[in-house]
Amino acid sequence: MSSRFSYSQKLSNPLQNNLASHIVGELFSPEECDEAHRIISQWQGYQPTPLMSLSDIAASAGVDQIFYKDESGRFDLGSFKALGGAYAIDCLMHKAPENKLVVCTATDGNHGRSVAWAADFCQAECHIFIHAKVSAARADALAALGATIHRVEGNYDDSIVACREQAVKYGWQIVSDTSWPGYRDVPKLVMTGYSVMTHELIQQLGDTKPTHIILQAGCGAMAGALIASMWLHWGPSLPTVIVVESDKSDCVYQSLKRDQIHLVNIVEETLMAGLSCGEVSELAWPIIRAGVSHVITINDEGIGPMVRWLANPTTSDRPAIVGGECSASGLIALLAIQQDPTLADEVGMDGRSRVLVIGTEGNTDAAVYDAIMRGDI
Repeated sequence: MSSRFSYSQKLSNPLQNNLASHIVGELFSPEECDEAHRIISQWQGYQPTPLMSLSDIAASAGVDQIFYKDESGRFDLGSFKALGGAYAIDCLMHKAPENKLVVCTATDGNHGRSVAWAADFCQAECHIFIHAKVSAARADALAALGATIHRVEGNYDDSIVACREQAVKYGWQIVSDTSWPGYRDVPKLVMTGYSVMTHELIQQLGDTKPTHIILQAGCGAMAGALIASMWLHWGPSLPTVIVVESDKSDCVYQSLKRDQIHLVNIVEETLMAGLSCGEVSELAWPIIRAGVSHVITINDEGIGPMVRWLANPTTSDRPAIVGGECSASGLIALLAIQQDPTLADEVGMDGRSRVLVIGTEGNTDAAVYDAIMRGDI
């Protein structure tokens, strides 16, 4: 099975572990992260998502441990995105005149679900913009939460453009996890919500510290948020951070290669819908630029085998895990690294390594997940 995992590009960033304090300090503070945790932990249904040890995959990868943060049960929404958009809306509702708010966002599915869920709870009008390739199942899940769905031709970045145009026209509040010039405050709230994962991880890891962290990048909001909040905890001893993205939407790789944000035109959609973003968030960019050691881009080939492996452990000491397409990506990247001795040596990965990966989503598209489990994908 190992032959089905591959990487196509890698990039070494010499700034690793020299993440300047002012870069994080300008954007986030320990107090803001603590406040997000305080508020979110009071929401009905909150509980820390589990941190699991994947001994079977660790043995195959030739590392000491794999820590897997399983976000599939986050507020029954199926992904870590529940922390971000909903937290932003919670904060915005307290500032809205008479608590009246009309929100909108562009999404591949999971972020929109968080926004629609919070808007429904707050009785706020909600408009969700999705691109042509977002599945009917994801659109239906958004509509079931009371959102008005706007289907846009093109890709994710086209849906952002449409969302921005309509927000200006009607005076709606955009709640996006990506940022652009002049639009930073709300994405910052979204990213601060994501930092709750770091708060939980530090408690769950205890005295054990990962040597490597593999983070998925779509627009980079989650990666930026976790790097920043982990820097606030570990400082210059931050573990080696590796980013994984689809070779069909490799905006982080292309931006780091040019040392500036670069827009990637997405011609073909990846199965990993949450990673299908063509541009790095302006807010996340300086954090990613300074904190990431390597970028691994992967194709879709290994997704099916990895999702099935998560669901069917080959050792008896871990439970079956419902991990979606994006959840598979960090583990695929790990196996790709270990299959290339030169790359493994570059990132310092060996039999003593303790690797943290984020299981960003569960079964958020039943049709796709069922097809994977049948072996059709």
